[in-house]
Amino acid sequence: MGKVLNRRILLGVTGGIAAYKAAELARLLIRNNVEVQVAMTEAATRFVTPATFQALTGKPVITDLWDASFPNAMAHIELSRGVEAMLVAPASADFLAKLAHGLADDLLSTACLARNCPLLVAPAMNREMWDNAATQRNVATLRGDGVAILGPAAGDQACGEVGMGRMLEPEELAAAVLEFLGPKKLAGRSVVVTAGPTFEAIDTVRGITNLSSGKMGYAIAEAALSLGADVTLVSGPTAIAPPPAAHFVYVTSAAEMMNAVKANVADSDFFFSVAAVADYTPIARAARKLKKSEADMEIRLKPTEDILAYVAALPDGPFCVGFAAESENLAHYAQEKRTRKKIPMIVANLVQDAVGRDENEVTIYDDGGAHALERAPKSRIAREIVAHAIALAERRAKASPAHLKQVS
Repeated sequence: MGKVLNRRILLGVTGGIAAYKAAELARLLIRNNVEVQVAMTEAATRFVTPATFQALTGKPVITDLWDASFPNAMAHIELSRGVEAMLVAPASADFLAKLAHGLADDLLSTACLARNCPLLVAPAMNREMWDNAATQRNVATLRGDGVAILGPAAGDQACGEVGMGRMLEPEELAAAVLEFLGPKKLAGRSVVVTAGPTFEAIDTVRGITNLSSGKMGYAIAEAALSLGADVTLVSGPTAIAPPPAAHFVYVTSAAEMMNAVKANVADSDFFFSVAAVADYTPIARAARKLKKSEADMEIRLKPTEDILAYVAALPDGPFCVGFAAESENLAHYAQEKRTRKKIPMIVANLVQDAVGRDENEVTIYDDGGAHALERAPKSRIAREIVAHAIALAERRAKASPAHLKQVS
């Protein structure tokens, strides 16, 4: 991990067995020259003592909303002033609910509400609690409010069950925080991302679509935003709240997505073609609902326009990253698609391992060969994909500066 100088964060710790990992997280951040102030909920002190964090950080741990050592006894105000960010790790289901609904009944929740800095949370809970509809609604609300969600991951849980809800490891969280606090490599750069499925109407109610959730594309957009990019997210129908800082363009069909891309891609520096765009669309859409009968039905289809190929062929166009979701022969089909589209980089995965899930396992293919990324939350995979694209664009620009836009 690279050094980050003169940076300060507030580390909030809530009640949960993963609280012990927050001690290692604090140690890693301090080792990287990040000043850490810890605030704990009462429940958190049942798992790890404040003395542990005080010994690691060299600072008194704040637990009391009425702490008189702060000016005017306003700890909830002072804690968020002068810090670069607030990170809550672990963030319990209860605490996520408080944040989503603006509740402030203890020191940490009040400090989060009174903050004037970015907020990051690392969820940690039982898999059923994570999958619960209420938790998912709360997480969606927080994303829509601009809160960065780090994880969770899948794995063994303290309760003995296995599934989503495990907090990211301290090393992963420290890397995410350092990236957030570090140089904004895409500052002043324009990034266009397509995400989600398209819907090709057959009649007034039916259509051709696919199972893409849009999670990977939205994660790519968030990763680019965290690096300072000016992001345009062109999305088909999803159930995800768009990142508040992104320029959001909602589309339905492949043709609408093509038009939106054409309208936004001309001056962009990077283009991430993540959307699962329909390959075919009906030649003619029925003007009314088609009625069921006992007879067979035939629907004539025509190919949709190839959005990625269009962008890749633009003179002085952006650095293009394609995505390939396959069910078999992953390497062969991905490399063939990269060659056919004439793009420098493609990200490939097996659909059965990724569609609709919060985790992914991908392989990046470029002129240097195959680069496998182990299974991890899509937020982490997205950061690694964006970092790979930036590094590759820099190398190509140095090798042929007249061919590619320089990435500083």
